[in-house]
Amino acid sequence: MPELPEVETIARGVNERLRGDRIVEAWFGGHREPFKTPPARQAAGLEGRVFLGAHRMGKHIVCDLGERELRPLPRRGSQPSTGRPKSGVTAQPPVHPDAQWIVHLGMTGRLLVTVPDAPVEAHTHARLLLASGREMRFVDPRRFGRLEFRDLGRGAAFSTTGAEPLTIAAEEFASLFRGRRLSIKAALLNQGLLAGVGNIYADESLFHAGIRPRRRAGRLTRNELERLRVELRAVLEHAIRLGGSSVSDYVDADGERGFFQLEHCVYMRTGLPCPRCQTSIRRVMLAGRGTHYCPRCQR
Repeated sequence: MPELPEVETIARGVNERLRGDRIVEAWFGGHREPFKTPPARQAAGLEGRVFLGAHRMGKHIVCDLGERELRPLPRRGSQPSTGRPKSGVTAQPPVHPDAQWIVHLGMTGRLLVTVPDAPVEAHTHARLLLASGREMRFVDPRRFGRLEFRDLGRGAAFSTTGAEPLTIAAEEFASLFRGRRLSIKAALLNQGLLAGVGNIYADESLFHAGIRPRRRAGRLTRNELERLRVELRAVLEHAIRLGGSSVSDYVDADGERGFFQLEHCVYMRTGLPCPRCQTSIRRVMLAGRGTHYCPRCQR
């Protein structure tokens, strides 16, 4: 499943390529699983609206949308482009959105920016044709992803319950785990505590912090928790710089793979030598997830 760095990478790519562009037409497939909002309602809400920007919240991509009068659009037969919108195509967006399109990638979801005549992959569930001639597509073979439309004039904006790992302060981070009896690995995966952390980055950050995954979260010292907070942020930021980890289906908005998997120290390295001490990496099951650690470096 794409985690925080992968979702952040895609959100940044979509934001860079589509900000200021307008949705001309929206098409949705016939499988009901990906649609948290009925497809007809999504299409009606999306068509004619302008992308004001895209950002990540937890493991979700939130596209902020606005509705306004636009300058003349290019004709349907004009040449599409994968670059920025041509001059005269986009509107001047307002400060505040009046709608949102929320994308959760699930296990195998991909959000791609391409051109309309690019081959349509199997398991494509949504296609948004844009005024610039580009197209955004949602592809998800296993159909665990979700698409949702929110009219902010009728309801609240999307939000997450967990804290943001990239900005959380030391005191707040420590308070998340105070008195908790579950393992620190399970606590890191709890989206109600921290939004966006998944299996890869929990394992990697615990390794860099020197903390064994089985340890009870509520028994970690303040110094250990601060070390974990710092290492978690460092691992996530480095993974974002490298475009995320492509260990399965993940690609960014351009269809390119990430590179952080080349720097994994413990994740999916069972039996291989620890990069620090050469002890064999072990794998156990915690919170229903395969968990990788070094028995010597992590205490």
